[in-house]
Parts: sequence; structure tokens; C-alpha cells
Amino acid sequence: MKFSKYILGAVLATTVFTGCTNLDETLYDQVGTQNYYNTKMDVVRATFRPFEHAYWSIQSRHVLNELSADQLITPTRDGWWDDGGRWRRLHYHTWTVEDGDAQTEWNGCFQGIMQANYVIEDLSKLSPDKFGFSEEEFNNLKAQCRVLRAWFYIRLLDAFRNVPLAVSYNDVSLNSAGQVEPKKVFDFIESELKESIGLLSTKESLGGNGVNQGQWTKAGAAALLVRLYLNAEKYVGEDHYTDCETYAQDIVDGKYGAYQLAATWDAPFDWNNETCDEVIFGFPGAPGYSFWHYQGDTYWWTVPARARYYLNDAKAKAGDHNCKYAASPSYNLSGNLYDYTLGMPIQKFRKYPEDVRLKLYKNLGNNKREGLFLYGSLEYKDENGKTRKIQSPNSDYDLYIRDAVGQFHGIAADQWPESKTSNLTTGDHNSGWHFCKYPFYSDDDTEQMQSDYTEIRLAEVIYSLAECKFRKGQVDEAAKLLNSVRKRNYPQESWLRNLYAPEGQVQLTESELLDEWGREFFAESRRRIDLIRFGKFNTGSWWDKSADTDNHTEIFAITREVLNANHNLVQNPGYSK
Repeated sequence: MKFSKYILGAVLATTVFTGCTNLDETLYDQVGTQNYYNTKMDVVRATFRPFEHAYWSIQSRHVLNELSADQLITPTRDGWWDDGGRWRRLHYHTWTVEDGDAQTEWNGCFQGIMQANYVIEDLSKLSPDKFGFSEEEFNNLKAQCRVLRAWFYIRLLDAFRNVPLAVSYNDVSLNSAGQVEPKKVFDFIESELKESIGLLSTKESLGGNGVNQGQWTKAGAAALLVRLYLNAEKYVGEDHYTDCETYAQDIVDGKYGAYQLAATWDAPFDWNNETCDEVIFGFPGAPGYSFWHYQGDTYWWTVPARARYYLNDAKAKAGDHNCKYAASPSYNLSGNLYDYTLGMPIQKFRKYPEDVRLKLYKNLGNNKREGLFLYGSLEYKDENGKTRKIQSPNSDYDLYIRDAVGQFHGIAADQWPESKTSNLTTGDHNSGWHFCKYPFYSDDDTEQMQSDYTEIRLAEVIYSLAECKFRKGQVDEAAKLLNSVRKRNYPQESWLRNLYAPEGQVQLTESELLDEWGREFFAESRRRIDLIRFGKFNTGSWWDKSADTDNHTEIFAITREVLNANHNLVQNPGYSK
């Protein structure tokens, strides 16, 4: 789905807002708007070009929303992963205007917005009849880009609050030079999504999204409204829980299409998840094409550096693994549980020991797997049939992966190191459980790396609906909604002790609700958002992280490079210029 160089050269937001209005350029390939659109497929390709950029952009969001929160960490490992303290600053909420991760999110989102603006304006100039489209089909194409643009703006509102509003590629006078009030961005997102719902198609029957994976539907746009309304108090200081509940209930009731929960927790992430009716919107991925969730800044580096021997996936096209992400620890270096209310995600899973996700991750063959986590010794057969264990990258000790962070090296599994200092600078390659949210099938499996990236699934809508009801005091109704999802994680004979009352024996409290968001959506690029909504992101403490002195880090700094590119921008409160 290639655009012309003109479209590929869509300016960065930091360029758009500098006041330059001369966008003329020489078209060396002689493909511009006036002669690009010749066939129906030209229109389709142009429409979905911004979607590939959107798919790529999930990487910066993942880094920001997970490493600044309480569940995932990037500790140093025998000298690896210090990177000038970059990951520590995210963990400690001490990032500066020089740190580039927020700038990647800013630039990535505005690039996507301008690409979407370009297509929206192009399509407005074309006649559907000329290309064999019905009016309804053509409106759907425009609505696709409008919803994608709204998706980008939700991310910007969440990360920065105070952002410019750009609605045109060709006429920059329609765009704000500097930031607008968050309420103006909120209202724009809301109106765009509401107007687009009626222009989008409906998933009429069960059987997954199939070839329509990667296209916005009525349910997808409605689910974005659920996200927007659920966090509205933080975004604009307005209570929109009733609106959130209304849209969420309508999605659950099938008003916007036919969806249902998968029978197992991993089906929305598996190789054939385009057939999964829990997936409301996902980006298509496949080896040889795009697979941005199988990249280092997302899920490819959630396992040990030499995991290829255990997984038998050495020939996978995403390259070798690495150990960037791990679960924040539950134990100190004397073997005792920490007493943090937040973090300790593995212990939060262990609260329900029959949870099938706690099984050691294994490839079972024939494109099947079990378990979510990698821990302990990871054994494999070498080329001579001898049983071996995964070693550290330097081959100086066999791994025994712990739910703790320290200098374990080759000590026995039941021993603890002499040094009791546990922080982000004292880890080794045994430190912190690893995880496989998306399957890492072996080279022997036919569907290796075929999983699409699941952006929105029905479980999110159900949990959002449950939270709305909980906040209204309807605890039993909230519990039943959560249980409708949680049942698949436990053997049926154990439901009573694992489910929330009144169907089970566990009491649903506010802290338990936040913990349950963390279990169900572990490592799904949203933990920071949930902590902020529950008022814990700045006030809470977790492993190697004390409470902040104020709440200015609820939003990120606008980096110096962005500020220097556009002098109309004002730094967010609490940060230096």
C-alpha cells in the first residue's frame, strides 16, 4: 500500500505548526494527487496507508505506558540495559525534556494524523462513481481515516493533554498554531467518532473479522468512545461514566455488531486471531509483511536473550530475542514477599493459583501453546539430544529465572545472594519472570509469527462496563461482568473460590478491581492509564519506586526538540522549558 513520495513526505507535526504554509515540492517520481488515483485499488491503498504507520506507532505507546507503571521493568543485567539510565527515568518518573520516548509518541501520532488528514481531503475531492464505489462504500473509506485520526488523538490527549489540533493537511490555516484546551480535543474526538459510527460497516455475524481485520467497524468506533469516556475525568475533569456505560452496554448487547468472548485467554493473541470474535479491532500482521508487535520495543524482547533454544524459533524473521521487559518482582533478596499494594504482578496472579496463565510457557507443536510466563530453568535438547538449560548471554551461568531482582548468577534455586540490594541497577539475567503474550511458535510450526496485533477486544469493553457499575455502587453487577471473562482462566470445579461474589467467594473491592485490570490486560500497553484513573500513578509506591512529590508526571513533557521546532508550543506544567 504505497503512497507517492509526496504523501510519504507528510510533514511532522513539529513542522506543520511552525507556520510554514508553502508545501510545494518537486515530484521527482511524477506521482501526485492529480494522477495517482486511477483505479479502485489506488483509492483503497491510499486509504489504508496511514494504518501501517499506525501499526508501527504502537511501539512508543507500549514503552511509555508500561515502563512508567508498576508491572513491567527493565533492570540492568550484568551490565546490559543501562542505556544511560533511560529506563530508570521512566520507572522513577524522572524523565526530562531531553528524553526521546515521549517525542517518538508525539511525532508518531502527529505523523499519522497528517497522513489521515491528507487522505480525508483527497477522498473529498474524488467522485465515487468514477472508481466504482457506492456512496456508502466511499463514506466508509473516509470514516476509516477519521476514526484512525481520533485514535491518534486519544493517545495524544492521554500522554500530553495539551496538544495542537490539526484537521487539515492542505490548509494549515485550519490548524491551531499552538496547543488548544484539552476539552477542545476531547470534543473533536467525540464528535468525529459519533459521526463516523453511522458511516462504518457492522460485523453482522460470528466468525471473526477475517479479511476485514484492520478496518474500523461501528463497534470499533464505539469502543474508542468507551476509552475516551472512561478516562474523561482525568482528561477534561468531566464525569462521563454514564456515557461510557451506555456505549459499553450497547457493544455487549450486540447493537454495533456480533462479538463474543473467546473460550480461552490466549485466543485473542493466537496465530489465527482474525477468526476470534473477541477481537474488535486489530492490525493484521504476518512474517514477510508487517509484524510490529513482534519487535524489540513490544513483545519480541519479553524473553531471555537466548530463549531461541527453548522456543526453537532461531529462524524467525524478527531476529534474535533480548531481555528488555520482565515482570516487577514480588520477593526481596531474603526470600520474603514485599508488602507493596501495587506492582508484584506475579504475586497478583498467584492469588489465584489455579489460573492457567501461570503455567510455564511451552510450545506444544501444531501451532499450539500453553502458559503465559517463563520462569525457573528453561530446558531444551541440543543437536546431540542432550538436555541443556538456557544460559546467560555470556554463557557463564545457567538461568534460573526468579520473581526477584538481584545478582543470582549460578547459585542454587533455593539459595539467595549475599547482597540484599535490589533495584534497577542490580539485576542479572535471572531477574524477573519473562512472559509471552503473543505466541513464539517454533520453526517447525507452520504459523510462526502469524498473530495479528489486537488493539481492542471485547474484554476491555466488559471491564470498562464493570468499572462504571462499580463506581455507581453496583458491585454485584460489576462482579458478574468480570466473572464472565475470568471464568475461562480457572477449572470449572474451582470457580467458587476464584470468582467474585455473589457467584464466588472473593470480594470485589477497588484495589481488587485495579489488580484485575492488571491481570487481564497484563503488558497490553495500558497500565499507566489505569493507574492514573485510579489515582495511584503518582501517589502509589511499588518495587524500587516511591510516591512522587506531585502529580505533574501524569502527563509527559514536550521535548526540547519539539519546542524548538514550534515556538507557539508551551511546556506542560512541572517541566523545565
